Amino acid sequence: MDASSAFQDTLPLSSDALLAQLDDWGLSYRLHSHIPLRTVEDAKVVEDQFMVPGENALRLKNLYLRDKKKRNYLVTLEQSREIDLKALGTELGIGNLSFGSADRLFQNLGIRPGAVSPLAMINGVENNVKFFMDAAAQQADVINMHPLVNDRTVAMPRTDLMAFFAKVGCEVTWLP
Repeated sequence: MDASSAFQDTLPLSSDALLAQLDDWGLSYRLHSHIPLRTVEDAKVVEDQFMVPGENALRLKNLYLRDKKKRNYLVTLEQSREIDLKALGTELGIGNLSFGSADRLFQNLGIRPGAVSPLAMINGVENNVKFFMDAAAQQADVINMHPLVNDRTVAMPRTDLMAFFAKVGCEVTWLP
């Protein structure tokens, strides 16, 4: 199975159910459908089609990581930001970090590789996943991210994303 909406019914929480929850909470977003995006390079091919001129939109890359103590982390960064996992682990005071497996990603965030997103914290909070986000998000008007599948993107106002985190009980640790 891939990470597209064709298989969303195999997820603990489908993309459609997530979008319905966002609607129920009164959170705004623009939904875009597109080809499945598996990498930042894939995203760069299509993302201009849903960018609004003059809007400060943050484009993301997301890393699902684990430390030696088997603690799980979701790290969301501005798309072009370079990251050194060793330096990041040291900066956060959590030691060496490595990428988590696809099985653990599904178990802890309820998603598949290619669909990693801050919105997966709706599942991650229950599984003690710690969330770190690039401080650049604090300056963005809109944040583009997958709604648990990789053939859709939501453009969500930053204030609504912060309201989402509050609703699901997700603490955001900002990365300078």
